[in-house]
Amino acid sequence: MAAGKSMKELQLEVDTYISQFKEGYFSPLALLARLTEELGELAREVNHYYGEKPKKATETEKEIKEELGDLLFVVICFANSLNIDLEEAHDYVMQKFNTRDKDRWTRIKPNEEE
Repeated sequence: MAAGKSMKELQLEVDTYISQFKEGYFSPLALLARLTEELGELAREVNHYYGEKPKKATETEKEIKEELGDLLFVVICFANSLNIDLEEAHDYVMQKFNTRDKDRWTRIKPNEEE
C-alpha cells in the first residue's frame, strides 16, 4: 500500500474493491451496524492497551492500528454508498470547528514550550 493517498484516492480504492462483487455496498443500516461493530472492536483494543482489562490468553493479538483501519474502511464504504465526498465532509467539519470552537481551547503561543 502506497503512502500519501488522498481521501479521493482512498474512496476510489474502496469503490474499486467493492465494485467487483455483485452484492455491492451494504444498505446504510447494515453499514451502520458494521460501523458500530468495528467501533466496539476498537474500544476493546484500547481497553486492553490502556485500560484495566487485560487480554485473555485465548484472544488473538490485534493492534489499534488494525482496528482503526477496519473502522476507516467501513466509514469509506458508508460514504461511498451514499455518494458522499469525504474530503468535502472533512472540509465542512473543519470550517465548523475553526469558527464555532475557535476560542474553546487554550491555544499554544508561539515560542511557548509544550
